[in-house]
Order: sequence, then C-alpha cells, then structure tokens
Amino acid sequence: MKWHSGGDFFASLYPTLAMRTAMMKTARSKPQTFDFVGKLAVSMARAHTLEELVRPLLEMLEAVTGLESTYLTTVDEAAGVQHVLFARNTQRLRIPEGISVPWESTLCKRALEEECSYTDDVALRWGDHDAARELGISTYASTAVRTHDGALYGTLCAASDRSKPIAEGAEQVLQMFSILIAQQIEREKLVLALLKANEILTINSLTDAITQLPNRRALMSEMGKRIASTALSDQALIVAFIDLDRFKAVNDQYGHDTGDRLLVAIGARIQGAVRSSDFVARLGGDEFVVLATVARSAAKAMAKRLGAKLQAVGTGQFHWDDQVVDCAGLSAGLIIAAPDARDAAALLAQADAAMYVAKRARRDTGILH
Repeated sequence: MKWHSGGDFFASLYPTLAMRTAMMKTARSKPQTFDFVGKLAVSMARAHTLEELVRPLLEMLEAVTGLESTYLTTVDEAAGVQHVLFARNTQRLRIPEGISVPWESTLCKRALEEECSYTDDVALRWGDHDAARELGISTYASTAVRTHDGALYGTLCAASDRSKPIAEGAEQVLQMFSILIAQQIEREKLVLALLKANEILTINSLTDAITQLPNRRALMSEMGKRIASTALSDQALIVAFIDLDRFKAVNDQYGHDTGDRLLVAIGARIQGAVRSSDFVARLGGDEFVVLATVARSAAKAMAKRLGAKLQAVGTGQFHWDDQVVDCAGLSAGLIIAAPDARDAAALLAQADAAMYVAKRARRDTGILH
C-alpha cells in the first residue's frame, strides 16, 4: 500500500477503479438484499475510530463473502501472539472476540506463507490443524493488514463451518477492506502523535527551561484559579515573592552555568520546604513565587511559618564538582490576598513590593551587605 500525504491521504480512502468494479459486481449479485456501496460510504463517513470502521465492515464482509464469522486480528510477531480484536458471529461457528493464540500455529500464518487467500476445504488443505478442526472451520478466507511501511498489523478473515464458494469479487473486496483498515490505523497513529506533540508543546510552554518549574505563564494561570477558588470559600491565598540576594555576583564570579545550577538548586530547595499542595514557580531571572492556600483564620500564622522556611532555603553553601558557592540568602515578601482580591497581576505586584521592603530591612540590619 502506498502512503499518501496531505490531501492525498484522505483521497486514498476512496476505492480504486478495480476495487470499485469488484464492489459493483458484488453489489449487483445481491441487489435486493444489500446496498453494498451505499453502506460502505456511510460507514466510512461516520467512522472516527478503528472500531467504528471495522464493525460495519465485518457485517458487510459477511454479506459479500457469505461466510458467517468475520473478524479482525492483530499480530505481534515479536511476542508470537495473534489476538482477535473484533469479531462478528451470526451462526454456529464462533470465533471468540478477545482471544489470543500462538501465532506460529494459526491458519492465518499458514495462509500468508502459502499465499492462500481462500479455501472451501480447510480439512483437506490443513488437516493437521487442531484448532480449525475443533472449531469446525470448513471455509476460510483471509488477507493481511499491513501498515504503510509494510509491517504486518494483523489479518482480516472470514470463515464458515460449511463448505461454501466465495462470491465473485469477494476476495478483492476483502483486500480493499484491509487497506481501509490500515489507513484508519495510520490515521489514528497520526492523531495520537499530534496529540502527544501538542501535549509536549503545552508542557514546554508552561515550564521554565532551566529549573523545570512552572514559568510565569503557568503561575498567572494558577493564580487566577486560586483567586476564583478562594472567593467562594473561607480560604485565603498567600503569595510569596522571592528574590535571590547578590545573584549577579555569583554569575560574575563563577559564570552563568554555575548561576543556572544555583537557580536549579534553590528551586528544588523551595519545593522541598513547602507543602505538596503549594505551587512553586520561577518568575524569571533570580525571582521565584510560591502560592499557598490555607484557611483564612490560619493565614497569618501560615505566612509567618512559610517566610521562616524560605529564609532557611537560601542560606548555606552549594557544592558542584570542585566549586563551592556561598549563597548570600534570599529576600521574601509575603502577602495575604484580601477576600475581594481578583487581579493576579496586582497581587503579584504587592508581593514584589513586600519583597523589596524585606530586602531593605536585611540591608539595614546588616544581614545583607
């Protein structure tokens, strides 16, 4: 099967001229009982998942082949397992949906290896096949389902416990259905890949590249959520604005790589000092923010404890390889949002102002010099 890109991919969902000819032959053979082309068109238009496509195809496959058990399998060649993914059984023969069997001993594997897509005498062709004998399979038709790179995905099969001739054009329809199924599989893979890529892009857009903490964008979003939540409860939002003291001196003396290491280490220490329900973000540069939600009656006590913990985070030495970096500490400004506060940027500005008050106090007392 050739893989198409862009608009050609969707165009490839429509049958080729040869396949349409086979479809019309099959449709004409049973004009009063089965509108093959119309049902196929509706099924393709409505199918958004593999199952939504395959279930109607199995029904159509029964009508086309006259074989009462139709099923789609997956094959894991590395594990040596074949799994019946979807099955339709309308008479005595039962092919159990969900069953897994060793691939090596299956009719499907033999049929593929011998390039036998149909037989109406399984006992004569594969008389030593115990499973086929136990199930009572007399007529069997199958084709491989392969992805665009040629890899074997599984098989599409039809079977009966009676010897039956196969209708003209039925084998071509079986092959066409396998192509449609393969294209749906590829489309679902593409959708999953796009969703995964979008998820990664979203995470990256909300994550600080250096510390892997939430960034400013993520912080503002979280602040908005917490403001809305506290407005409807007796909870209070505490905002702590943190600035590393003399961080520029670290960059100047040791270089930016060491400065980045210090940011990572401080971010990790802050996370370790707060509760799991608190939110830690890097605002940018040497600035961090912590959001904590607590009962309003306990907010002042909580803010005091949080401030003390944050002061302890920024003190001491940091060791990397043969470097020892003395941290000058940090300045933290903490505010408790008023019950009617609604503006995240305004709260952040208030916490920033409180941080500068704390930094001046550290200078005035000689703690920061």
